[in-house]
Amino acid sequence: MKGTIVKGIAGFYYVKPEDDGEPVQCKARGVFRKDGVKPHVGDHVVFEWEDEELDGFITEILPRTNQFIRPPIANVDCFIIVCAAAKPAPNFQALDQFLLMAEKEQVEILLVFNKIDKAKPEKLEELRTIYEKLYSTFFVSAVTGEGIDELKEHLRGKQSALAGPSGVGKSTMLNAILGQEAMETGQISHKTGRGKHTTRHAELFQMPGDGGGMIFDTPGFTSFEVLEAEEDQLQFLFPEMVPYVNQCRYDNCRHRKEPDCVIREAVEEGKIHPSRYESYLYFLETIQNKKKY
Repeated sequence: MKGTIVKGIAGFYYVKPEDDGEPVQCKARGVFRKDGVKPHVGDHVVFEWEDEELDGFITEILPRTNQFIRPPIANVDCFIIVCAAAKPAPNFQALDQFLLMAEKEQVEILLVFNKIDKAKPEKLEELRTIYEKLYSTFFVSAVTGEGIDELKEHLRGKQSALAGPSGVGKSTMLNAILGQEAMETGQISHKTGRGKHTTRHAELFQMPGDGGGMIFDTPGFTSFEVLEAEEDQLQFLFPEMVPYVNQCRYDNCRHRKEPDCVIREAVEEGKIHPSRYESYLYFLETIQNKKKY
């Protein structure tokens, strides 16, 4: 039988069969531990299950398109990068760092600005100016439901993962997309404005309705650091910079103070937004400083 791991807790893996039946509690064969392979939520697997009173056994993990260690998930087709349009105010460097993660993995990106019901029109316009030409961008309210249906249509047939800073409403958005209370919604601390962490393990939820689609709920992509990107690679993770790469006077131009830098010229001409350029410089300095130690 074939299926997809939708949850893993304490050495048990819950496999949803291809025929869309209820998840089966399984254990992994010892051969995986021997080979240093650990099943991940999102893995497509082959499993055996002969008795409803007993656990099944995962016998094979099918080839992965990608995998992550923290959180331990696999086969992510799409990242839903969530940022609050207000309360808390957008942190552009934090948002750009999540975008870099998705760019590095070459995964489809949907950029979602939540809490538009709390944002001023000029802030929404600023966000559109910076990001709308770069990514498929959605402006939604997980509380009122505005924009959620349009977002759901883009998730059909995909295994999508929510990612983004704390306090942006990821849990509430997950509930809105699934149309049910899929997980406890953490209380927002009045002191910090950040969400209290509620997710303790990775889990994959089936979207309701036709067309399929599943969504990962995870403890968060806290392990990713921009330091995982190489200095030479960084410019390629900013899609608006890619058309200008290799057009500068110097082949190893880092686009800071070098003469005849085409990317700096593009910033001055308004073709690259200053906010994104500042993020690039910040991440470049972070990578270079790490090399010194």
